[in-house]
Amino acid sequence: MTSAAEIFYDIAIIGAGPAGLAAAAEATKNGARVALLDNGVRSGGQYWRNREKDSGTGHHDWSTYQRLSADLETHSELIDYLPQHSVWHVERRDSGFTSHATSTSNADSRIRSRQVIVATGAYDRQLPFPGWTLPGVFTAGAVQALLKGHGVLAGKRIAVSGTGPFLLAVAAGLVEAGADVIGVFEAGSPLGFAKYPMALARNLTKMNEGREYAAVLLQNRIGYHTRTAVVAAHGDGEVAGVTIAKLDRNFGIVAGSESYLDCDTVAVGYGFTPQLELPVQLGCDTKRDIDGSLIAVVDKNQMSTIDGVYIAGEACGVSGAAASVVEGRISGTHAAHRSSGSPADTSEIDRLRRQRSVLRSFAVAMHNVFPVPRGWTEWLNEDTVICRCEEVTTAAVKTAVNELGANDARAIKLYARPGMGLCQGRVCGYATSCLVAECGKREPTVEDLRGIASRPIAQPISLGQLAAGIDSNRCFDGTE
Repeated sequence: MTSAAEIFYDIAIIGAGPAGLAAAAEATKNGARVALLDNGVRSGGQYWRNREKDSGTGHHDWSTYQRLSADLETHSELIDYLPQHSVWHVERRDSGFTSHATSTSNADSRIRSRQVIVATGAYDRQLPFPGWTLPGVFTAGAVQALLKGHGVLAGKRIAVSGTGPFLLAVAAGLVEAGADVIGVFEAGSPLGFAKYPMALARNLTKMNEGREYAAVLLQNRIGYHTRTAVVAAHGDGEVAGVTIAKLDRNFGIVAGSESYLDCDTVAVGYGFTPQLELPVQLGCDTKRDIDGSLIAVVDKNQMSTIDGVYIAGEACGVSGAAASVVEGRISGTHAAHRSSGSPADTSEIDRLRRQRSVLRSFAVAMHNVFPVPRGWTEWLNEDTVICRCEEVTTAAVKTAVNELGANDARAIKLYARPGMGLCQGRVCGYATSCLVAECGKREPTVEDLRGIASRPIAQPISLGQLAAGIDSNRCFDGTE
């Protein structure tokens, strides 16, 4: 039997979430030979994170996942699905690309392909606050992942805080699973959607989804508090309660509005940060999105500024699962026809592009309605940890900027060590760049954010795996 390492694929797709599954479905439908790599046990990504024999309960738009999975089964002879494969490096070669991945066997897998589609998604964006390192404080995505992937509640009495529509989905899921949700504390206000009537009218499915979640909260008498956030967590060794406060439009705390609530768990999320390690490795151009995140630059076919590298889904702008599916379909179709040299169905591609435009209009509205203004830095005290891996405090970052002259991501890493730990800045990177910019009375730049995302090794690997995989002069078949 031929192994994946011995095949030269038309396309290597990295990530089996909504964008990656859609790309694989379209690519195989159009005759391309595909390798689909994902670090999860099962396909679906964060959005469709599921358990074995999952009936779809608690999942939104489960029918799309089933349809994409069925499409891949139909063309199974053209696809090698490689779960539990974490891609740590992608290199360009004259013949195409080699994707290096670690697997459960601890062997270095090298997947060669003519083209690459990066569909790595995004992870929770966090804002630090006093007490956020206490056991019991989770990202909103982690709380949802425990529930969807394992049927486990993160706690018994849970506060949900942050900004954006995702909070509603997390809170509704927790309530339906039997958790005592003490409230949803939304730092912004959804009333801002009134400024975008056309985007709402064109995306009624999104509005209906939001109404479903809101109905669950209303039926269970869960409070939804706007312009309010958890600004501190308290406890001796674990969370025992939180301080909530009213916020002004800049996320500054309204004087005298603080109050204390008992709880054992906090789920916090301030939107998402696109996962860009691989596009940055490959030299793809990036830019700042409306919400301040770094995103990859792509053309109308989802191709990046590097020939043969496509990017689909949240990595080129956080727009939701439906948009990710459409972008995946566009990239998979175009890459397949580019590989074979045959013309694509322009009418179908044009239809998908129009659909993408509609979905992105909602994303633009969402980012404008739920921004993350800079006033949150007022919540911090000098002892608040910014980088939990290296235990770097607010005071240490300020000292590096104000006394040592650090004014960019690289200098801050060298002088104060934020982003030098196990997570390599994934958790603290956004907050650190904002705090550094605030000290310098400026906005975070593309260079700040790109410096945070720049990693020669995208996933944690052992030294043995690195030694085995770094010999880039030799491919699997022994050719130079």
